[in-house]
Amino acid sequence: MKIFPTLTLLISLASAGAVMAQSAAPAAAKPASKQAVKKTPVKPRGKPAVKPVPPPPPPLADASEEQLAATERAYLGTYDCEFKQSVSITRNTKPGYLDVMWQKDTFTMKPVLSSTGALRLEDVTGRTLMIQIANKSMLMDTHIGRRLVDECLHPEHRAAIEAAKIARAAAAASAAASGLEVEADASSLGIAPSPAKRGS
Repeated sequence: MKIFPTLTLLISLASAGAVMAQSAAPAAAKPASKQAVKKTPVKPRGKPAVKPVPPPPPPLADASEEQLAATERAYLGTYDCEFKQSVSITRNTKPGYLDVMWQKDTFTMKPVLSSTGALRLEDVTGRTLMIQIANKSMLMDTHIGRRLVDECLHPEHRAAIEAAKIARAAAAASAAASGLEVEADASSLGIAPSPAKRGS
C-alpha cells in the first residue's frame, strides 16, 4: 500500500522535469537562431565616379612671321630650376608653337617677343605663361597669379651670365686703367694729385 504514493511522486517529478526541459530547449535555441538569421550588410550599388575629361585644346592658328621669328629666340632643351625641378621645351608639330613640359603636364605655347626684349611663351589655353629673360626663365600660373617654378637656367642662360661677369670685370679694369692714365697725365703737367689720392 505504501508503494503507490512513492510511485506517484516519481511520476510527478518526471513530468516536471520533462516540462522544464521543453521550456529550456527553445531558450537555448534562440541564440543559435539569431546567429543564423544575422545578415551581412549589403553595400549599395552605385556607378563609379567618373573623372571629368578636360576639353580639347583649341585648334592652333597659323603662325605669323613675328611668331615664327619669336620661336627662333626660345631656348630649346632642358632648364634646371629651383628645388631640383626642371622644365623642357621642344618644338610643337605646328610651326611657330612650342611644347613646355613641367612635371606631368605639357603646355602648348605661342611665343611672343615683348618690347622689353623678354620672350613670352603664352599657353594657348590661357592657363600658364613662361617668361624668358637674359639671366633666367620662370613658369607662371596665370589663373592664380603666382610662379609655379622659378630660377630656371638653360645652358644659354649660364653662358650669358658668365659673359656678363667677364664684361663687368673688363669694364672695372678699364675704369681703373683710365684713372691711372688721368693721374699720370696730371703729373706730367705738374698738377698736384687730389687730396684723396695724395696719401696713396
